[in-house]
Amino acid sequence: MAFLKWLHDLEIPSAYALLAPTPLALACLILFVWSIGPAIRLKVGRPMVWWLRLTWVLTLIPAVTGVILALGGGKVASAVAAANGVTKYGFAPDPKRNLEHWMYAALVLLSLYAIEVLIQGKLIRPQAGLRILPVATLFLYGVAYMVGRVAVFPGSGG
Repeated sequence: MAFLKWLHDLEIPSAYALLAPTPLALACLILFVWSIGPAIRLKVGRPMVWWLRLTWVLTLIPAVTGVILALGGGKVASAVAAANGVTKYGFAPDPKRNLEHWMYAALVLLSLYAIEVLIQGKLIRPQAGLRILPVATLFLYGVAYMVGRVAVFPGSGG
């Protein structure tokens, strides 16, 4: 269980953590920057598709470990008090953050699926889908960032 918790809580411990606190957020940020090219050229290269698949893996690893930890009774760190009535990060616990963490994780999965649909051109014309690809990947980055943010920081109200 300790290994699963470590794997689920993996973060980037550097000054860049403000921009991409987790490997998933970093992969989504790179995907966003990469999506600008296909939006201009109207063509997706195989390396970007590979990076999208890697982003899926970086999403599914914490998702699966999170479900396993939740089934074992675990909650997000910002929702429970660790010691002296504060979370392990030193903030007041906010139980609503647990549900928010799940919501943002679900939005990451939905966003990745929508990006797959845009790239493949199954629902709308490929040219139109690739034009809005940067918007979809920016949204993906935003929700991936928020997955990590709500795990650490409490909300605005108790």
